[in-house]
Amino acid sequence: MPFTVNKISKRYDELEVLADISFDVDDNKIVCLLGPSGCGKTTLLNIFSGITTPDAGCLTGFTADSISYLFQEPRLLKWKTVEENIDFVLKDKMTPEQRREVIRKNLEIVGLRQYRDFYISQLSGGMKQRVAIARAFAFPAGIMLMDEPFKSLDLDLKASLIKSFTALWSMNQRSVFFVTHDIHAAMILGDDIFVLSEKPARIQKYIKNRTPLDERNLRNPDILEIEKQLYDHFSYFR
Repeated sequence: MPFTVNKISKRYDELEVLADISFDVDDNKIVCLLGPSGCGKTTLLNIFSGITTPDAGCLTGFTADSISYLFQEPRLLKWKTVEENIDFVLKDKMTPEQRREVIRKNLEIVGLRQYRDFYISQLSGGMKQRVAIARAFAFPAGIMLMDEPFKSLDLDLKASLIKSFTALWSMNQRSVFFVTHDIHAAMILGDDIFVLSEKPARIQKYIKNRTPLDERNLRNPDILEIEKQLYDHFSYFR
């Protein structure tokens, strides 16, 4: 089912956060909402999830039975093991045998299968976020929302997490909406890239990324052209 966002607006008292946000995208695409910090990106995600009600406008397609959410911080249960953290969100969703197989596959893809019995406190920050990514994809949701999951990471760690994400998405495709102010994350992951303005956020630019996900890298001329368009757009990079 395609998704339609039609003239979504939101304000808090005198502060206007979102102004007439509208776009259409196909199902099972990775949609990036790229914009400066504090422009209202998280508010828009919360509207998609139903946490926040818009003041005006409507949504079509955001009616999946369940939504998974990947945050900037891992939000894992410290008193449970890696395996238990993922299993916790799968209870009542599938049989024990199915849960074990899903957990095994996802941890293998993110390179953490041998850490399944480790407690969260025993993991590095990057490993915790890989567990969070594996958990988000393990949950049988039609829609995934991601709120700056690669923020404040060094380049090597960000590249590793993006690789884990793309491997999991390729195995279990779903509609993804993620917000970021990171141009590189946007051009590598985004199938549809919407550039937002400062608050109140409006869509200022749209870029369709036609390069297959597994061919997106900084040596690909089509990806470098998207990078140029994005850097040219944001004046603070000039």
